[in-house]
Amino acid sequence: EINKMNADIFIPARLDSVRLPKKQLKIINGVPVIKILIDRLRNAKKIRDIIVCTTTSKIDDELVSYLEKINVKYFRGSKKDILERLLKTAEKFGTDIIIDVEGDKIYTDPYFVDELVKNLENPKIDFVMGQSNEFNPAESIHGIIPSGFKVSALKKICQLKETNDTETGYIEFFTNTNYFNCKYIFPKMKVDIPKNLKLTLDYAEDLEFAEKIFKILGNNPKFEEIVT
Repeated sequence: EINKMNADIFIPARLDSVRLPKKQLKIINGVPVIKILIDRLRNAKKIRDIIVCTTTSKIDDELVSYLEKINVKYFRGSKKDILERLLKTAEKFGTDIIIDVEGDKIYTDPYFVDELVKNLENPKIDFVMGQSNEFNPAESIHGIIPSGFKVSALKKICQLKETNDTETGYIEFFTNTNYFNCKYIFPKMKVDIPKNLKLTLDYAEDLEFAEKIFKILGNNPKFEEIVT
């Protein structure tokens, strides 16, 4: 029997967002954003644990006290180097597969979390994400399918990379080198996706939009209900 791999959801989250400060603690229908996301993700069946990866910055103390209050695991690491922060979290918790769900991606569908884990259990696959390399709205929606990767691949990247500033994005480290076997999955949609639909939480109006969605659909809508 092969050893079961530990698949965990890591939620990178920092409170110092410029466009919508402290967005993870903003309240939607009485519940902080980060808790809505964690409660949704708990419906994933192939996940061992959910861990919030935040930073050692003083501003994130408030997030950490909230996580302690609701009994959610966390790790505090580098502010600038998200790859190093994810790797150190994995080392601390003994993670083999990371499903990376950013702290403001409240529409992430747990069904796709399980799909990513299934793909990553294949020894040949290092990295999976929910869209093609050239982002095409007709194929996917930003904010529904996260990305996932093996910790073994992350280790390799941390040894190879030359920059410590990976806060704005690290996907290219996996997709633009020839070291890794990457796979892209697309949801089969029965509904048309509006071209300009971006389900993220970047601005105050995104928060208003989210309030409406969750008010109508409850806190656990499936991705097709959200798109509809």
